[in-house]
Amino acid sequence: MSKTVIVSGNFAAAYGAKLSRAAVVAAYPITPQTEVVEKIASLVADGEMDAQFVKVESEHSAMAACIAASNAGARAFTASSAHGLTLMHELLIWAAGARLPVVMVNINRAMGPPWSVWADHHDALAQKGTGQLQFFCESNQEVLDSVIMAYKICEGSDIMMPAMVVEDAFILSHTKEPVEIYDQELVDEFLPPYNPEYKLDVNRPFGFGSLGMPDWYMDFRYKMAEAMDKAVDRVEEVNKKFKEVFGRDHGGLIEEYKTDGVDVLIFTMGSISSTSKDVIDELRAEGHNIGLARLRTYRPFPAEKLRELTRNVNVVGVLDRSYTFGHMGDSAGEIKAALYGHKDLILKNYIVGLGGRDLTPKILKNIMLDTLSLQDKELDEEVEWVDLRINQERWRR
Repeated sequence: MSKTVIVSGNFAAAYGAKLSRAAVVAAYPITPQTEVVEKIASLVADGEMDAQFVKVESEHSAMAACIAASNAGARAFTASSAHGLTLMHELLIWAAGARLPVVMVNINRAMGPPWSVWADHHDALAQKGTGQLQFFCESNQEVLDSVIMAYKICEGSDIMMPAMVVEDAFILSHTKEPVEIYDQELVDEFLPPYNPEYKLDVNRPFGFGSLGMPDWYMDFRYKMAEAMDKAVDRVEEVNKKFKEVFGRDHGGLIEEYKTDGVDVLIFTMGSISSTSKDVIDELRAEGHNIGLARLRTYRPFPAEKLRELTRNVNVVGVLDRSYTFGHMGDSAGEIKAALYGHKDLILKNYIVGLGGRDLTPKILKNIMLDTLSLQDKELDEEVEWVDLRINQERWRR
């Protein structure tokens, strides 16, 4: 029997791993991820979760243990954040190259120095080239649901790639919301046991992680790219099936909010999307033709869906809660690249909320009004940092 409980995003992640019947959990605690590990440890200790909980000395070892477990045919789970995630970097690439559908939850935290434990997407987006599928969540319910869906997507025999479910530090990780904990039998029907075709088996030996000569290596990487491309449709298929079984639709690749017939479109990721939707409602009530698109799936990047969504749009504003020292913020650069040669429009990138800096409805409304104003004037700056100490008056007025 399903039940609704009031839990944090971290506990939602732990329950997602439990419902998915993760058989091996290896993790090392780091703020603000620690509660995920603590909750799973207590579930295992109390006999509520049938899993091997592996205590390790670092995040690097945590992913190494998950890789070994997945290679042996066990469903594996881990969780991390910020500097712990970057310590895993080598093994994230290995998990993808080895085609192992390990699922991890990353609690977005800004990278130091200066030290910070607050929300920022830099840690996850610094791993965008590792081969991990990446799902950015808006709510605690979506965290739980995304863990289950990630296994369903990634364990497909034509996908077999690892995934990262992403939630914002404290805004989701430590804030409690109503979350439905589904009936285990229903989840079991949706997500069958993990049974890979190739695994470590003394009675059926194969080589794993062997040397790849130059005349083969590139083909392995192509197969990974092919799987990531196939994952685009699989994300939508699994989202549709999830809605049929559990009654919830998180948007698949991109969640659309009042996008029909709009002239101006705002792109967001993660928890700021909820407040942004309220601001969209306010602006539409004032007569502005504006909508919101939430990039839920960052890898695989939904280029075709994005092109379709912006077909009749004139102006796009992209909010990035990270900056990785390229020409623009990560999602703005990806969106612009996807639209190149397909759509001629104005695109402005807003760098927002780094290190947990608050994004109030007033600031978000001023960002959207600035985007709306681009319909009537030339774009003066492609990238603008919002609410810096030197320009707070402009955004908080």
